[in-house]
Amino acid sequence: MMYAIVDIETTGGYASAHGITEIAVFIHDGARVVKRFETLINPQQDIPRYITALTGISNEMVEDAPLFDEIADKLFELLEGTVFVAHNVNFDYSFIRHHLKQSGYDLTSKKLCTVRLGRRVFPGLPSYSLGNLCRSLKIDIEHRHRAGGDAKATVKLFEFMLAQGAQAHIDQMLRKTSAEQWLPLNLDKAFIDKLPGRPGVYYFHNNKDKIIYVGKAVNLKKRVSSHFTQNDPDPKRQNFIRNVYKISYKQCATELEAIVLESTEIKRLWPRYNKSQKQPAQRFALYSFEDNRGYLRLAIDKKKKNLPSLYNFNLLHEGLVMLRKMVDEFELNAKLCFLDKTPFTQEEQQELDPPPLYNSKFNKAIESLTASLPTFALVDEGIREGEKLCLLVERGNFWGMGYIPESFSLASTAELKHLLNPYADNDYIRNSIYSFAEANPDKKIVLSH
Repeated sequence: MMYAIVDIETTGGYASAHGITEIAVFIHDGARVVKRFETLINPQQDIPRYITALTGISNEMVEDAPLFDEIADKLFELLEGTVFVAHNVNFDYSFIRHHLKQSGYDLTSKKLCTVRLGRRVFPGLPSYSLGNLCRSLKIDIEHRHRAGGDAKATVKLFEFMLAQGAQAHIDQMLRKTSAEQWLPLNLDKAFIDKLPGRPGVYYFHNNKDKIIYVGKAVNLKKRVSSHFTQNDPDPKRQNFIRNVYKISYKQCATELEAIVLESTEIKRLWPRYNKSQKQPAQRFALYSFEDNRGYLRLAIDKKKKNLPSLYNFNLLHEGLVMLRKMVDEFELNAKLCFLDKTPFTQEEQQELDPPPLYNSKFNKAIESLTASLPTFALVDEGIREGEKLCLLVERGNFWGMGYIPESFSLASTAELKHLLNPYADNDYIRNSIYSFAEANPDKKIVLSH
């Protein structure tokens, strides 16, 4: 087995936005270095001052250096078929793979991280950074923060670990089934190993144990793993992955339960890296009342906690569309429904139907609305034997979900509510439930109010 021990210096932290200024590659056969390649590279962008202060590499030094494209063929030839070894390997690999791809080469090497290997061979050390690890093991580093110096130190570290019996760990880490090659540097493999191949909701935690992302999955292990195997060089994604230190999860009976729980948790926790479903929930309702002239009227207003409503919705626009449809279909008056807020003219007042006639149209509209707002339960398999998952929709709105005994007889919503947990309704959840009900009519049970 041949190893390519690599170190690079860059203009910044993200492959898609920054260039490589220096690269060093030591080809190692497991016993000794058999080939070496080292060069400065012109990144075709300015090197920030703080980078120059750290590495000593200036714009003047790389001015006449080859472009990455000019060394890409030689670099790919060196790396192809080897195990790519680096200290925090995902950083170096993401840069080199990205820039090789831009030059027309597809690097698919296995990866070996000497940080993770160090944790296995020398457990319990206070730090596994290259400088601190070498210091603990009394390995000298010459020309720190230069590609050649750091790569040479990594070679010494690698050989020292081999002498301490690291080969067995290496063989295990390079297996196709191992997560060691693609996991974020700070994430323990044990978190992946604990994940079941079942539906559920997963949580990514940062170094302070704060939840920074919530996701749902049909298969928790596969979905979580996919976050780290894509080799996406996008800066935002790379920053997100670097901040993952811990994973927790809640197993669900079905994907639908996971969808509901994910949406609920995103709105509860407001995780930093979740973009969708973070809009503030605006709750509106359709109300009816009788005015002082005896006319039954409709109005849309913000949802009131203790005021009974005909229908609830998240977006004002949704309610207005429904109300206009009712006005057109049942010949209701737009001004009596507050769709037209201008005062009645004397002529318009005279043309109004008398209250009894108008109210009969109104009642037909309400009857039609009530009939179109179903009350039903979705019943599916549970997690444990003897239970079923149940989701309740009442008058067109999602009410809640939970687990009920398999023997429970569904008859009315009142009995069912005692067994379920109420959840906040939103468009995303409601649409998911209706789609599931349409695709699975055998799991839908119509209920009485």
